[in-house]
This record gives sequence, C-alpha cells and structure tokens, in this order.
Amino acid sequence: MEKEEILKKALSGDIRSFQTLFAEFQHPLKSYLYRLLTDRNDVDDLTHDTFIRAFDKISTFQQESSLKTWVFKIATNLAYDHLRKLKRWPADAQDQGARLAIGTPDIQQSFRIVHQTSGAGAYDMKEHIDFCFTCISKTLPIENQVALILKDVYDFPVKDICLILEKTEGVIKHLLHHSRDTMTDIFDHRCALINKNGICDQCSQLNGIFNPKQNQQEQRMKLELVKESGKFDRAALFALRTTLIKAIDPLHSPGTDLQDIIMRCTRTAIADVGDFFEPANSHAK
Repeated sequence: MEKEEILKKALSGDIRSFQTLFAEFQHPLKSYLYRLLTDRNDVDDLTHDTFIRAFDKISTFQQESSLKTWVFKIATNLAYDHLRKLKRWPADAQDQGARLAIGTPDIQQSFRIVHQTSGAGAYDMKEHIDFCFTCISKTLPIENQVALILKDVYDFPVKDICLILEKTEGVIKHLLHHSRDTMTDIFDHRCALINKNGICDQCSQLNGIFNPKQNQQEQRMKLELVKESGKFDRAALFALRTTLIKAIDPLHSPGTDLQDIIMRCTRTAIADVGDFFEPANSHAK
C-alpha cells in the first residue's frame, strides 16, 4: 500500500495504519527522548503517551509538516512538561557521579556485574563521548537543549524546529548559536581528549577499568576528535563530536546497558532521582 494511502487511513482513525507510520520513526523518537530525559522508564512512558496523544489528535494534523515532525512536537511538549519540574544539571554532574561511585562499593559492583553479564555491557570510548554530550547538554535551558539536539544530532531543518518549539527562525538560530557556544565552552574547560588542561579524562579512565588490556593512548588516537584537537578549531571540534554522536543510538549499542547504569548513578548523585537501586528497565528492544 502506498504511504499516502496509509496516511489517509490513519487520518480517518485507523489505528493500524497509524501504528505503521509511527513505527517508521519510533527508534529515533525514543533515542531523542532518552537524550532529553536520561531515564529509560520515562522514555517508555512518554513514547506511549506520545502515541496515544498523537492518535487521539490525528484529525487535527493539517500536513503542514511531515507526520514525524508533528509527532516529535507532541513528544517534545510532553518531555518539556516533565523536565521543567526538574533542575538543570550542573557542568560537574559527571564528577559528582564519579565521586558517588568511588565512594559506594555496591555501585561499583553493579557496574562490574552489568559489564560482565549484559550483552550490552561493553565499554567503548565513543559511546562515553555520547554520554558526556548528553550530560553537558542538560546544563542548557530546555528549549536550547531541544533545538540543539534536533538540529545537530537528528538533522531536523530549522523550519521544522520552528514548528516544534513554536518559535521564529531568528529565535531558533539564536538558541542554536548560544547552545553551541555554551557547550563548546564547557568542553574546552573539561575535556582532556581535546585539551591537555581539561579536568575530565573519564573516557580514558573508564576504558582502562573495563578494558584493562587495551593501550589507552592507542584507543584515544583512533578517534578523529583527538586527531584534530591539536588544531583546536572550536567549531570543527564541536562538529566532529556531533558527527560521532549521530552514529550512536544510546538505546541500541554494544554498551548501552553500562552507559545507562552510569547515567543512573549520575542522576542519583545530583539528586535528579531517588534511590540508585530502584529497578530500571533492562536493555531496550
């Protein structure tokens, strides 16, 4: 059946047709929500709520944008309602998480168990760079974070981001400029991969813990980000980060379970959640 015919049936209230269309972008929608929310349980809940809300309102879809953009707008609004109840993350959130893990043997053991027993418990430096990007992006105001991730990670055109955030093109471009500058300033100060004076070398440290037989410098030099860092072109380095991150699905990667438990520890450390040992969903399917 042609896509136009499926959409026509969906618009008339056929839920199976809507499910077919929704499934085409469900994976990027969930990974987008994870980058915003950093919690698998919340992602599952909001994905379900987005589906229900979108199907209930499908008769109002005027096709001024793609269905994907329209659904992402609904998901973004739901995420915004959730996130505005929480505080923005500090730039040292990962440091706080590391201190909690180092000072809590049970948490350290939980990391080791996931690494040793999970099929998605591998450690890869590239995935941790993605983790770091997510943590740093959560220091931004919500609208800035949304605009940045939609444009630089999911390649949404500015005109679609205008529709999603209900802002003018000038405002969206300002949000993007400010967000990139803020992120770059934090990376300049923190990241030891691109700046020898950076205060954070968590990527290499964790790689050394979970992959002790690997040559750490060799692993670092495999990254284009590290190779180009000597030139220290801020815009180019940020673009290299986003290129790397686009290739990673935080919910479907070899190390997603390990990164998720590290994220859960980080959220606990900054009091964004309660008990670290509350049950979390297993690896997303």
